[in-house]
Amino acid sequence: MIIGLPKEVKDSESRVGLTAGAVRMLTRRGHQVLVQTGAGDGSAIGDEEYIAAGAQIVPTAADAWGAQMVVKVKEPVAAEYDFLRPDLLLFTYLHLAADRPLTERLLVAGTTAVAYETVQTGDGRLPLLMPMSEVAGRMATQVGAAYLQRNNGGRGVLLGGVPGVAPGRVAVLGGGVVGTNAAKMAIGLGAHVTVLDLSHNRLQYLDDVFRGQLETRTSNEANIEEAVFAADLVIGAVLIPGGRAPWLVTRDMLPEMKKASVIVDVSVDQGGCVETSHPTTHSNPTFEIDGVVHYCVANMPGAVPRTSTFALTNQTVPYALQLADHGLDAIRRSIPLQHGLNTHAGQLTYEAVAQAFGMNYVDAVKSLS
Repeated sequence: MIIGLPKEVKDSESRVGLTAGAVRMLTRRGHQVLVQTGAGDGSAIGDEEYIAAGAQIVPTAADAWGAQMVVKVKEPVAAEYDFLRPDLLLFTYLHLAADRPLTERLLVAGTTAVAYETVQTGDGRLPLLMPMSEVAGRMATQVGAAYLQRNNGGRGVLLGGVPGVAPGRVAVLGGGVVGTNAAKMAIGLGAHVTVLDLSHNRLQYLDDVFRGQLETRTSNEANIEEAVFAADLVIGAVLIPGGRAPWLVTRDMLPEMKKASVIVDVSVDQGGCVETSHPTTHSNPTFEIDGVVHYCVANMPGAVPRTSTFALTNQTVPYALQLADHGLDAIRRSIPLQHGLNTHAGQLTYEAVAQAFGMNYVDAVKSLS
């Protein structure tokens, strides 16, 4: 198969879909890899490394997108829509439930699109979402701590406090991978951390793992309000696999929050769990509503691209190899890839996305028959 690796074009996105090591694995299996020149520069992977791995360097995005399968990191943006076509297999993050224009364009183009974030194993794990959730969770605390500085518009709170002064308070909405990693970093800084989740089993797990170093609360309206109103930093870490995140922090809650407190809504790539959230970029990351600073960058791991690229590729390569070796048959044979299939031949094949937009849905396996 001919595989294309285009350079990412989203604002401040420096990750790349394949490392040189991943390319070597593909070329050794007889596949041809077309790498757009400079695609790996942001992750400190030069063209010469790709050449040594057996890739061919091509000058334009159109050359890379002309391949049979395109592997990338972020969803296609408007400037890339014209590259979508019926005979293309696209393997990338999509987050369609928060992006109706892209959903409609993929359907019109007839593209076969497999989304990293919905590839799901039999035990319910999301292996291709996990590495970036780990990065984003850890970054959420770092970013939040920085924006709590007064010179960045925050309350002027040091999360860890100092002897004689109370630490900052962090409320983490969701105890999954993002929330756990955010809590780990916040505890490491010495903050007072509260994690809220619907699952009592998950709260028991977190209480055991962190040995009482954080407070666990059942996620309900009263507990969310209490935690959010007391917090200096609120981290949104809610996930509905493939679907739109619910609003846990509403607009009318903001005036009750501490002035110049900070919200980092990691869920924004799925619509956000804060009603006032909207996607921002690394070049313009924050906005303020009712005196509350909102950080809503939808590609947070793009700020640490080398770490993120290697962490992501470690997980995506086994699935990329299956798709390269077997094409659509790989999806027919693999339950995780069936979960990953979001569109095929003009049909929407992921139920949560269909529900988000009130569209028709076709079972992934049926769509391939």
